[in-house]
Amino acid sequence: MSVHVPFTDLAAMTREVRPAIDQGWAQLLERSAFIGGEAVVEFEEAWAEYCGAPHAIGVANGTDSLQLTLMALGIGPGDEVIVPTNTFVATAEAVVLAGATPRFADVSPQTLLLTSADFEAAITNRTRAVIVVHLYGQMPDMDSLGRAADRAGVVIIEDAAQAHGATWRGRPAGSMGRAGSFSFYPGKNLGAFGDAGAVVTADADLANRIRSVRDHGRMAGSHYRHELIGTNSRLDAIQAVVLNAKLARLDEWNEARRSIMMRYRAAFASSPVRLVEDTPGGQGVYHLAVARVPQRTRIQQHLATQGIQSSIHYPIPCHRQDPYLRFADGRLPVSEAAASEILSLPIFPHMRDDQITQVCDAVLEAVSAAEVHVA
Repeated sequence: MSVHVPFTDLAAMTREVRPAIDQGWAQLLERSAFIGGEAVVEFEEAWAEYCGAPHAIGVANGTDSLQLTLMALGIGPGDEVIVPTNTFVATAEAVVLAGATPRFADVSPQTLLLTSADFEAAITNRTRAVIVVHLYGQMPDMDSLGRAADRAGVVIIEDAAQAHGATWRGRPAGSMGRAGSFSFYPGKNLGAFGDAGAVVTADADLANRIRSVRDHGRMAGSHYRHELIGTNSRLDAIQAVVLNAKLARLDEWNEARRSIMMRYRAAFASSPVRLVEDTPGGQGVYHLAVARVPQRTRIQQHLATQGIQSSIHYPIPCHRQDPYLRFADGRLPVSEAAASEILSLPIFPHMRDDQITQVCDAVLEAVSAAEVHVA
């Protein structure tokens, strides 16, 4: 059956911003400044302001934004970094690439996000940092986590790769830790036309170190003097043009996502479908619409027969992935249980009313059929 409701629709977003991108690319071709230059500076300044941070440093991708932040903080061999196991593997991957050890923590059964209790349970005398992941576009209780981190003398790094525009008690994602890490992978709420990322921070010294490390460790103002061991992870100007154009639409697109999620919550309120809850005090941006459902495989197959695409984020917790088994200390039961139940439903800014209704009806029909099958 043909797809009636795609999981996302990047083409619709592109059509909306195409005139601004065409204009920006024409200007870029005239200038021929493809690495750095005006477009990158313009985006870095705009993104810093949007996130409520003095500094934004564009990098090549979201994984690099985490790894370079850890490197610039001097976190590496012998250090542990606490990571919620319910996240995309890149969060843990960046820790290992920086030479440090990931220490996995479980999450809240309601929000599937890190809590202060889960964080504190994972702390050891080697803990240097915690990566707080704003998964699905939602932020956890940053006040509680901040107090716990202060007590332990641990640095908070925000993994906001799915939370462009989310807030905690009015404060933007990325502005509440020592640094905030963002991915601009095409499918994100703010997505480039390829890989791209950024770090935001209020720490001027950290910002300068990340600028150096992303550019082969170069000394500021010099092309051939290198003060740090670095790498090549620069945001290119072509992606900056796209991000500048899309940033103007981000708030409107996020509001559309919130509206869709409200429809889902209303439709599923009296059903066995449990949408992942919001943390009181946070305003999410619903990068993903994640539900916990009975008999997930049966329900996902039914949606497919109705022309509805769905996905799973994420079917295997990080501590159960083969390369990371050596870092696992035992079971993390909430994440393990959720991994067999979670189902991501379509959600994107240009989703039509009839498509939303079709998803709601198909999910409820599938759940009803699954209950009959069990009985």
